[in-house]
Amino acid sequence: MRRARRYILRVRPDGALRVTIPRGGSRAEALRFAQRHLSWAERERARLLASRRPPAPWTAGSTILVDGESVPIVRDGELVRAGTIAVRVPVEHSNLRHAIECALRERAERTLPPQLLALAAAHGLSVTRVTIRNQRSRWGSCSRNGCIALNFRLVQMPPPIREYILLHELMHLRHPDHSRRFWSAVQSVCRAFRDAERWLKNTGRDLF
Repeated sequence: MRRARRYILRVRPDGALRVTIPRGGSRAEALRFAQRHLSWAERERARLLASRRPPAPWTAGSTILVDGESVPIVRDGELVRAGTIAVRVPVEHSNLRHAIECALRERAERTLPPQLLALAAAHGLSVTRVTIRNQRSRWGSCSRNGCIALNFRLVQMPPPIREYILLHELMHLRHPDHSRRFWSAVQSVCRAFRDAERWLKNTGRDLF
C-alpha cells in the first residue's frame, strides 16, 4: 500500500494473517516481519477462537485450577467449595461457574493490585491505575498512560506464572510493544519467561 508507512500484521476473522507492505517494502521483509510477530499472532488467533465458544459449565465433581493446583468442586447443599474458594449457591443451580468465578474475581481484586504495585516499586516503575477485568482472551494490558488491566483468572495460575504476567505488563511501561527491546527487558526481570509462555500456551487457554 502506497500510503502505509510501516509493516502491519493483522489476524483476519478466519484466522489467516495479513501483512500490509509499505511503499518501498518487499514480500521477503514482510515474511520476516510476520515471523518475528508470530507469537502475538498465535495469541490473537486464540483470542478469536475463545470469543466464539461458550465457557464450559462447572458442576459438582468438575476440576478447576486455583493457585495452580487442580481442585475438585465439592457441593454440600448450598455450600460449594473448590480448594480455598467457598461460596453459597441455591441448590437448584447446577452450573456453579458464575458463582465460583465471582469469588475468584473478588480474590483477584483483593490480591492482584498490591502484588503488582509491589513489583512496580521494586523495579522503579509507576502505575497510574490497576483494574481487574473479565477478559475472554487476554491476561492483561497496559495503556500508554500507565493504566494496567489484569484478568481475574490470574489467581487460578501457579504463582510464578502469575508473577510473569504482572512483570510482562510492567515492562510495557518501558516498551509499549513486543519488540526485541521489550523481550530483553522481560528476560532481565524474569529469566524463566519462556517456561511461563509455554505454560500459558499449553494450559492457560483451559482457564477460559
